[in-house]
Amino acid sequence: MQVDNQVSPRKVPYFCSIRYGIAVFLLLCNVIIMSQRVCMSLTMIAMVNSTEPHGLSNTSTKELQDNIKNPVYNWSTEIQGIMLSSIFYGVLISQIPAGYLSGIYSLKKMIGFALLFSSLFTLLLPLAAEFGEILVIICRVIKGMFQGITLTTQQVIWIKWAPPLELGRLTALSLSGLLLGPCIVLLITGFICDSLGWPMVFYIFGACGCALSVLWFILFYEDPKDHPYISIREKEYITSALTQQVSSSTLIKVPIKAMLKSTPLWVISLCNFAFFWSNTFLSIYTPIYIDYKLHVDVKENGLLSSLPHLFAWIFGVLAGYMADIFQTRNTFSLVTIRKLFTSLGLLLPSLFSLCLLYLSSNFYATVIFLILANSTTSFAMGGLMINVLDIAPRYYGFLRGVTNVIGLTGGLLASTVTGIILSEDAESPWLKIFLLMIANNMISLIFYLIFAKAEVQDWAKERQNTYL
Repeated sequence: MQVDNQVSPRKVPYFCSIRYGIAVFLLLCNVIIMSQRVCMSLTMIAMVNSTEPHGLSNTSTKELQDNIKNPVYNWSTEIQGIMLSSIFYGVLISQIPAGYLSGIYSLKKMIGFALLFSSLFTLLLPLAAEFGEILVIICRVIKGMFQGITLTTQQVIWIKWAPPLELGRLTALSLSGLLLGPCIVLLITGFICDSLGWPMVFYIFGACGCALSVLWFILFYEDPKDHPYISIREKEYITSALTQQVSSSTLIKVPIKAMLKSTPLWVISLCNFAFFWSNTFLSIYTPIYIDYKLHVDVKENGLLSSLPHLFAWIFGVLAGYMADIFQTRNTFSLVTIRKLFTSLGLLLPSLFSLCLLYLSSNFYATVIFLILANSTTSFAMGGLMINVLDIAPRYYGFLRGVTNVIGLTGGLLASTVTGIILSEDAESPWLKIFLLMIANNMISLIFYLIFAKAEVQDWAKERQNTYL
């Protein structure tokens, strides 16, 4: 039975509220994280003498750039692929421990220190490059570990801050920073490389991350009850809407056996693998594909590479908002909403990738299909990316880490396999790469449509008594 004095959602402010302020803050954190991660995919063009397979050895670049401002290295295509993918090894290592510990330790400290150390290792990367590729790889792996902590633990915040009917839009708004970050970094990196040199890219984004981490320690509070500036109306609205939520601040046992037998959890993990494969490949290799296909300079490359991420950000926010609208108005069942947006996030990129391969006969067609193939992946924000919270809110932090590990494995393989194919196949490497991505998407989507659920599973309920 509903409490009579429960605050109505219509009487509570949305965009001028603390909870949306936190979503925007997390958006900025994700923008910085992705900027620090993705910038190397464009600076790589300036850091090496060639991104084409079997490039010539490095000689002199004085006629193009000042070698002091823009050091150039003789890194093979294989080494470049390993460098770009190495950050995912670090992210992969930290996912499950971060997800589990997020239910025990302070989220404020975990996110704040992780963002700070990720930024510090970004500042160190130009120096690491002077000592060789091995140190660059080590630096990116360590940076990836701290980024993995930030990416996993931040979503646990919504257990205490997001009313159920706003979960989609708050999650999508905060996660959309992962899409907006590449847009911003690719838009300005080319200009920074050309005017200040590629090392300044790492210095700028590293410094921004350090500043943001300081603000995080000052402004963020983990619980609405402890926030000194939240209105009484908003506090009552959030707490009353979350009265049935299980607290994540206590140590609880994890039913591993039941999780391993859960078909809905397996299909979420499988689709995470496909989603991260597509998203990682399209994010990291878009500048290299544009360089290969359109042969433009680094400034224009950065501008064109940023457009898919801009539209992805818009679609991601729209997906979260529409998912909440459908749920609030009971337009569709929750499981239908999750399947709808997951289908859009996996099917549309596959369709537009085929168009990119076979219908992009000129410059404009190539750009349009590349934008659509990249940006439509973000529709999964309203489906796949929050489905774990539907089926197991009690273990969300831990399961978020587990599904991210499986997903990031896909991202790691995508980056590594793409680098290998580009170096080994000189005739039609991009055809093979895109078709492999499409196959992953279609197989995963079929299983998701058959087995996905959106209600809390029996093993995730508080009365569960059987543990490993």
